Amino acid sequence: MIIDITGIVLTPGNNGIDCLGNGEHLSKSGEIIECCCDECNYMLCCSQGHNMNNCNAYKDAFCPHAKG
Repeated sequence: MIIDITGIVLTPGNNGIDCLGNGEHLSKSGEIIECCCDECNYMLCCSQGHNMNNCNAYKDAFCPHAKG
């Protein structure tokens, strides 16, 4: 699990659609959660051209797509 400095759980991949830090989700209080993409080490996972076979996601313990 990746948590940014504001406490938002980041879920990279799927073009950023599922990530609470993509700037399109609301907090529990109804406020828009700011976009965290520029500060995320996994921002490339959200790009349309990203290929999981070309990254080190399978070795990175913090990446939500890592196996094992």
